[in-house]
Amino acid sequence: MFAHLPSSSYPGLDLLATAVVALDPKLHITYLNPAAENLFAVSQRNVAGLSFAEQFPEAKDFHKKLRDALADYRGFVDPELTLIRAGQEPLHLNCVVTPIEAGDSRLLIEIRHIEQQMRIEREAQRQSQHEANRELLRNLAHEIKNPLGGLRGSAQLLERELDRPDLREYTQVIIKEADRLQALMDRLLTPHRLPRHDTVNIHEVCERVRVLILAEFPRGITVHRDYDTSLPEFRGDREQIIQAVLNIVRNAAQAITSGQVPSSGGAASGQGEIQVRTRVARYVTLAKQRQKLALELQVIDNGPGIPDAIRDKVFYPLVSGREGGSGLGLTIAQTFVQYHGGVIESESEPGRTCFRVVLPLA
Repeated sequence: MFAHLPSSSYPGLDLLATAVVALDPKLHITYLNPAAENLFAVSQRNVAGLSFAEQFPEAKDFHKKLRDALADYRGFVDPELTLIRAGQEPLHLNCVVTPIEAGDSRLLIEIRHIEQQMRIEREAQRQSQHEANRELLRNLAHEIKNPLGGLRGSAQLLERELDRPDLREYTQVIIKEADRLQALMDRLLTPHRLPRHDTVNIHEVCERVRVLILAEFPRGITVHRDYDTSLPEFRGDREQIIQAVLNIVRNAAQAITSGQVPSSGGAASGQGEIQVRTRVARYVTLAKQRQKLALELQVIDNGPGIPDAIRDKVFYPLVSGREGGSGLGLTIAQTFVQYHGGVIESESEPGRTCFRVVLPLA
């Protein structure tokens, strides 16, 4: 059975994150959407009318499947397709082929890079896990706050009845620890305020964070800036964006100061360097939606790297690679980024850790 598409244009396909290629009865290319142009590093104007087989001459088995699909009017799925263009790295793909009737087009090939597919699945899994963790912590924080108030009040009353100063020291320990736990509970509950949207300039945010970090870590940290000044302003909650970026950069600074900087990290041993970089990202998928234009912020440090044991759990609450750390900074950063429809990812090795934040500009 044929799928019917408009013969003159494919406006809906232009917005897909999945790469789409349309072929005519001779297996010549009639259409590529922007995702396919990015995937194959070609433009539709240059390859329209050319033979698909000539573009990927080594995929003989796949070409035979395409001819059979035309002859039998049936689609097929190839979950492990490898396509190689001259002068480029092999592409490992998952594809679905469907017969269509759209002008001269007779086959529609939907292609997704396996790595991209895995990244989308990981994002969905992280989002689900994050929502579950956040709800659990919110309920837990509410449950802890009530007995904490009674604990602190009882310690204060007890302190008034004690005559010996050495015994009052114990009540002071109880009061101070109760206050510390109260502050921790407040931090767990704070991120649940929804964003108040206003105009945000990412470079003003980065400069604000830079000043705060240099004041907090006056020695041993250098913050480099690499800004794309063509980036437009966007709508968002300025305070939440500042807090998210501050938590990420502070995490980098704490990692550097608490661990030894490898000499291979691009700086002299013991000298910590953080690079804050902004770029435009085009045709990216955020929260399962295709975005033509997005903002990409990278925070790169030359610290010791994220420990292997927590590398896959670094955004989970109460997970920290630093002794004495609360494990909430990156969790809060992820929450605020997700509130703005964005994603945050990390990759790390000794001497280089990169946190990447992508936010939609539209």
